[in-house]
Amino acid sequence: MKRSTLSTVLRFCLPLAGLLVLPLHAGAQESAAAPLTQEGRTLVLDSHAHRLVMPLPDWFSDSERAGEALPLIETEFTTNERQAVLRIRPKGENAQNWRTLYAARITLEPERPLLDYRRSTMMGYAQICQPELTGFFQLGPDEGETLAPTGFVCGAFLDRLENLAGTGEVVIMSFKRTPEGIASVYQEWRGEPFDPTDPSSWPVPTQVVETRARELQQEAQLLASGN
Repeated sequence: MKRSTLSTVLRFCLPLAGLLVLPLHAGAQESAAAPLTQEGRTLVLDSHAHRLVMPLPDWFSDSERAGEALPLIETEFTTNERQAVLRIRPKGENAQNWRTLYAARITLEPERPLLDYRRSTMMGYAQICQPELTGFFQLGPDEGETLAPTGFVCGAFLDRLENLAGTGEVVIMSFKRTPEGIASVYQEWRGEPFDPTDPSSWPVPTQVVETRARELQQEAQLLASGN
């Protein structure tokens, strides 16, 4: 991945209102036990005829990285016939009041361009954020079907959202694909409302965002089962 820092790309942080995109196919979701295992210092999600290999959570200490990961995290897994969503939180953080969330989505959409999928994903985030405090950034250039890590900043969610009002969020996301499926691997950080154009006000240091972006881009892999 070519190195681009947030300080060099933030000036391209633009509102997303006005993007015309196709919606993600969500459908009815069912909760289930997460088909998640650990292989060395990676987590592996086996679902929808794919294996998604992901780096360990970045909040782990060095000693925790050397041990068993699954007892140290909370997981939620929802699925339907076309997609699966895994959410990972630090042990003890609940689904409503978390401060950092590590997650992945596998979607069976072989016909969909990856660029369109990325636009739709970003639009989904933008729809719940105050428009004047909404933006995104990209760390590095896209290279064909290899998309650069993309970030989303929401200085404050919409006031009408009871569970989110009074908070803001930063997201970094990496996209992978096979001939049959698409995966997004991402991390979110929430905190007090902030100014998206001032990284010093964000709920997470920009160095952490950049480091995690590189890890997700370089270490996450989506493989068709059997490969």
